[in-house]
Amino acid sequence: MLTLAGCLARRQALWKALPDSLEWVLIADPRHVLYLSNFLVQPLSFSGGERAWLWLERSGKATLLGDNFALRSRSSDPFVDDEVMVKWYDHKHSVINRDHALLEATKSIADKLFGRPGAVEAEWLPLGAFEQLGLDHESHSVKREAGDGKGKGGPADLGTILRRLRRQKHPDEIAILKKCMAAGAAGQARAREFVTPGVSELEIYREVQAAAITAAGMPALVYGDFRACTPDVPKAGGLPTGYRVREGDFFVLDYSVVLNGYRSDFTNAIAVGGANDEQKRLFAITQAAMSAGEASLKAGRAAREVFAAVEGPIREAGLADRFAHHAGHGIGLAHPEPPILVPESIDTLLAGDVITIEPGLYVPGIGGIRIEHNYLITETGYERLSQHEIVL
Repeated sequence: MLTLAGCLARRQALWKALPDSLEWVLIADPRHVLYLSNFLVQPLSFSGGERAWLWLERSGKATLLGDNFALRSRSSDPFVDDEVMVKWYDHKHSVINRDHALLEATKSIADKLFGRPGAVEAEWLPLGAFEQLGLDHESHSVKREAGDGKGKGGPADLGTILRRLRRQKHPDEIAILKKCMAAGAAGQARAREFVTPGVSELEIYREVQAAAITAAGMPALVYGDFRACTPDVPKAGGLPTGYRVREGDFFVLDYSVVLNGYRSDFTNAIAVGGANDEQKRLFAITQAAMSAGEASLKAGRAAREVFAAVEGPIREAGLADRFAHHAGHGIGLAHPEPPILVPESIDTLLAGDVITIEPGLYVPGIGGIRIEHNYLITETGYERLSQHEIVL
């Protein structure tokens, strides 16, 4: 889980990135509430999909706002100083609109914001909250403040600032990602044991899910591509179907294990029934592409240059038109995150980025293959974080 030290460091980085005039912020994106406080509504609970908001003050105080069931359905203890909890359900009375309970919690702090410049995460804050707080829609500041009514601090693009800060991972985030990767690697290992001609994609998914959750030692979300890429349909993705894999298929296992909101993302392709010469050739090309991409990794490298490095061996093999997607992307609280490794990317790798490299080839008559590892970008190169075995 995230640590107190990590959450405090991220709050400090946020305040440093904001105008000095701002005295408070209201965080509404559930990922950013987690990022800054370690609070997340457990997605595998009856409150899954609900949320709380986080009110931060420059003085250092942190307050969670939410209904009584959402705040109690947390995945772990949050690092906050106070909670504003509105009763939504008490096992005796009918419930109100649950969103209104969250708005009631927000209304209770409105007077404390009077005359104080602040910023809200406008992309996630609903119209009702703007009205409860008396916010100006253009400035995202408190209208009742003396002066021109638009607030001393002016608008701040809080959501974009947080997304930028999220790129450079802190040690507690890396620790969670490594746990995700260990669980994912256990699932990959189980797939190599289990995938044989005749088993279904859904049966493979169940085996992989069980192995990953066992390795994680806790409930988890498991999603991704659990599909056969066949000579007839060389590129397929998404959740598993009832299709039973056949000799000569590639089974592409490209999946994530989500723990406390974070996820890894890495891939192996299994040659069902053993690899033939054409499958081995595609595998060798993707291995060369991955190695070329790895050699280009370091802070300051343009993302498009990493794409070009990955594509190099594929282009030399005359198969550039069969490489139909990015060469990798950032990973963490979302999937994908910047930087994006594509030909026209304007991103640059930063120390602290966690990214993937994932070359793939999809050739009619042979099938589809994709391999992938996860990397922490450093000033001088990278640390490979994922440890699963890439073999046919």
